Amino acid sequence: MAGLRCTLALLVLMVVSIRAAEKKVKSVSEKIEEANTNIVRAPDGLFVEDDMAYDSESERNADPCTSHNCKWDKAGDGMVYVPYVIADHYTSRERAIIERGLQSFDSVTCIRFVPRISERDYIHIQSLDGCFSYVGRRFNDQDLSLRRQGCLYLDVVQHELLHALGFKHEQCRSDRDQHIRILWENIIPGWEYAFDKINTLNQGTPYDYNSVMQYYKTAFSKNKEPTMVPIPDPNVEFGVATEMSQNDITRINRLYNCRLD
Repeated sequence: MAGLRCTLALLVLMVVSIRAAEKKVKSVSEKIEEANTNIVRAPDGLFVEDDMAYDSESERNADPCTSHNCKWDKAGDGMVYVPYVIADHYTSRERAIIERGLQSFDSVTCIRFVPRISERDYIHIQSLDGCFSYVGRRFNDQDLSLRRQGCLYLDVVQHELLHALGFKHEQCRSDRDQHIRILWENIIPGWEYAFDKINTLNQGTPYDYNSVMQYYKTAFSKNKEPTMVPIPDPNVEFGVATEMSQNDITRINRLYNCRLD
């Protein structure tokens, strides 16, 4: 009888463990990487690498906001109005997720994403190939892709909108070598550029392991081994944000000189 009870107890623990694993929440970077995996883009289409779009391959390693003005304009009332259009191929439920992400900036920043009326420059949100955005204001109609399969989560919407506002990935910021070590030997060949260090504007904020722009430890791994390790403490958890961090919000407000009452 005792042996039977032990067996039953083990079975219960196994079921609990399996269910816990199934319920594991994926980080924003895991969702984006999964959604963008194996996508074949048309040779005459947008130049997209990882989840960032460029006008040409030559500007891949540049940070537009440090080389020219890619910020959205501030209005006379101190708000920054960013016009957008949401494609009509989304369902009402899918559209609600996108709108929730757009509105999440309202209470904590001076950014206001507003439906486009006739503005020349605007973000065109649509379900293209994967999750991606241009970095900063690109003028005219600029694509921001939130694919219906894999990209419709609050953290992914916020992540791509932060790109559109001018922000790069956290692991690429200028001071990253003081906070993470890149394990180049574990990166998928050809994807090393995703870890290029960039002369970013850090807005006087600390490196943030909890940023919604920080990728998780095995991002772009060829062997399931870590591609990034925190330093000096390798046990620090990182890359698991499910929404914007306080540092993400602070950077927006400093970049756009927001004055919040």
